[in-house]
Amino acid sequence: MREEMQNSKKIGLWFKNQTLNLLFVVGVIMLILVFGFWWLFNKNHAVIFLSPLVTTREVSKEKLLEKYTYENLKKRGGRPSEVKLERILKEETEFTAWLFSYQSEGRKITGLAHLPKTEGKSPVVVMVRGYVEPAEYKTGIGTRPAGEYYAKRGYLTLAPDFLGYGESDMPPTSNIWEERFLRLPAVMDLLASIPNLPVADPARVFLWGHSNGAMIVLSVLELTGKAYPATLWAPMSQYFPYDVLYYTYEAEDGGKSLRKALAEFEKDYDTDAYNYKNYLEWLDTHLQIHQGTADPYIPLNWTETLVNQLKAQGVKVNYYLYPAANHNLQPGWETVVARDLNFFKQF
Repeated sequence: MREEMQNSKKIGLWFKNQTLNLLFVVGVIMLILVFGFWWLFNKNHAVIFLSPLVTTREVSKEKLLEKYTYENLKKRGGRPSEVKLERILKEETEFTAWLFSYQSEGRKITGLAHLPKTEGKSPVVVMVRGYVEPAEYKTGIGTRPAGEYYAKRGYLTLAPDFLGYGESDMPPTSNIWEERFLRLPAVMDLLASIPNLPVADPARVFLWGHSNGAMIVLSVLELTGKAYPATLWAPMSQYFPYDVLYYTYEAEDGGKSLRKALAEFEKDYDTDAYNYKNYLEWLDTHLQIHQGTADPYIPLNWTETLVNQLKAQGVKVNYYLYPAANHNLQPGWETVVARDLNFFKQF
């Protein structure tokens, strides 16, 4: 009897050990599966491992702004959408001014259009303004006078507001760099949408840019590879990020917050990939550049350096200087727009 009880205990102990072993094996398998799923989910993310003593959760970073490098934007290209004439803003004998809209990156962008009262399809001038404080901005600021001049002479003009301006949608995030970079696809998408505007002639398209808008125009010419003839007024020619840093002294905090944001940006991104001067060889067009000698915002030597760099790349450039003219080419504005008109007529 005692021997049977001892055998029974041995058998029970054996089953208990086998159960524990089985549970251990199952536990190991579960850990392997959990780790496998975690690895698959995070293999494309940069993961920072923190000490197990720290309560902060793991931080995963995605390079959300990588898609705005010049290489990636060139691959993206322009994406067409419907161009809507929303409402009339001004009626003149020679033209009608409209609020127009189109789509870029899934968001609505508005702008000012001048439609000449002429027969048939009209040549198009896409106009890109310089920087304006959002609180001061109204549709057409920076482009309206020149736009009206061209429209009276038979040119259809389109001047986008950009996201966050006019009646456009807001940018997708509050990231100051993304808001800036989004202006390039915004112009690319507008150019791609011109064939959808029945009164426009997509075979005759010109670009116009003032100040920072001129740098956007140069960038878009690189990214599209199209030979759109373009006129640049007092062009901002410093490359990113120096085009931003140069004016930080005007900020209320002396530029501290902007420089801090730039330092954070440079931790994850190479600024060279967002620098239009690294891609001048992509240009294949004819340019006309106007510069005032008394411009307080764009030093004369900047523009002269740009002209020399463009010519070194084989770009055809008409370069005009205006003695004592300011950032808006005053005095001399009438000469500038007349020269632009003659420039357009060549093509």
